[in-house]
Amino acid sequence: MRKHIFSAALFFQVLSIAHAAPQDAIKEAISPLIEGVTIEKISPTSRAGLFEVITPKGILYTDKTGSFVIFGGVLVDSKSKTNVTAQRMEEIGTFRFSDLPLKDAIKTVRGNGSRVLATFEDPNCGYCKKLANEISKLDNITIYTFLLPILSQDSKEKSTTIWCATDQSETWNRFMTGNQPLPDRKECVTPLDRNLALSQKLHINGTPAILFANNTRSPGYLAADQIELKLATKSK
Repeated sequence: MRKHIFSAALFFQVLSIAHAAPQDAIKEAISPLIEGVTIEKISPTSRAGLFEVITPKGILYTDKTGSFVIFGGVLVDSKSKTNVTAQRMEEIGTFRFSDLPLKDAIKTVRGNGSRVLATFEDPNCGYCKKLANEISKLDNITIYTFLLPILSQDSKEKSTTIWCATDQSETWNRFMTGNQPLPDRKECVTPLDRNLALSQKLHINGTPAILFANNTRSPGYLAADQIELKLATKSK
């Protein structure tokens, strides 16, 4: 009887190792290629031997041995025309707006401020400047801007200057919408490192990114009328 129990236990142990082997092989093969980026999860997809690798910087695709890596690729279902990658990013990037550390963001209020959204932006981001002009058309809104200096070498310096300014909101909006020069830099403690960690947790890989109070997001620039539609959508 003990022999049978041991055999069953050994069988399930071997089965478990065999199941884990592709993930281990993939991690070993691709880790040197992604320069220390954390691998959060490796899972097989339903597409002909393709594996999904989730990282803070997005989704990668490979095979069971890691013999190739698709960086920044978009997987589209040819029958349904569904952007599978975007759908998965929406799933893994699920968040609750109420959990955002809003103290780490620049607060701008227009009108009665009753409608709320948050953005992740870099002061050197061209589309962020376009977004700022669109947001300036909105009324009765509160905007929380998380500075995310990821684009250029001086992005962090500009972000520090803006955050440490006497009036953060005015400095930010004048710079982004009117290209007004920044004031002399003051030294202060900034949340920039925390913002970077938060962006990785939320799988935000570029700027601008817009997060709405209904717990939905837009990974990029939107025009004012599109933002209005998002603001009018109920929480999910």
